[in-house]
Amino acid sequence: MMATVLDVAKYILEKQGTMTTMKLQKLCYYSQAWSLVWDEEALFKEPIQAWANGPVCPDLYNEHKGKFRVSSNGIHGNSKSLTEDEKETIDAVLEFYGSMSAWDLSNLTHKESPWKDARGDLPQGARSNAVITQSAMAEYYSGITD
Repeated sequence: MMATVLDVAKYILEKQGTMTTMKLQKLCYYSQAWSLVWDEEALFKEPIQAWANGPVCPDLYNEHKGKFRVSSNGIHGNSKSLTEDEKETIDAVLEFYGSMSAWDLSNLTHKESPWKDARGDLPQGARSNAVITQSAMAEYYSGITD
């Protein structure tokens, strides 16, 4: 059975401790992106949307809505439902992106095509619920590993 974004978020928080919800969203996004490249499959099925401050998974947003920071106790996921391969992928993402700030991660996503393409011609800061497709993520991130 496939893990959910809440399972992934719970695991990230257990590994890294309390963090801002923005940073958590970006780490879940990169975990999904790199899972599509390295494992050739999605980590979770929930869609990710191209919001003004970068990629956001609405299912995760609804879980932490109204909070600025969140800890593993604040997420109703189950990290034990992740496979060893999935944990390895998330661990590699945390090793690379984990020390970056929420704003560094947000700025990084703003330079990358999956978020930019999903937003199209929208002005900066405009609301959007356009979905960042898994194929766009897989194509873009596999292209930057070469």
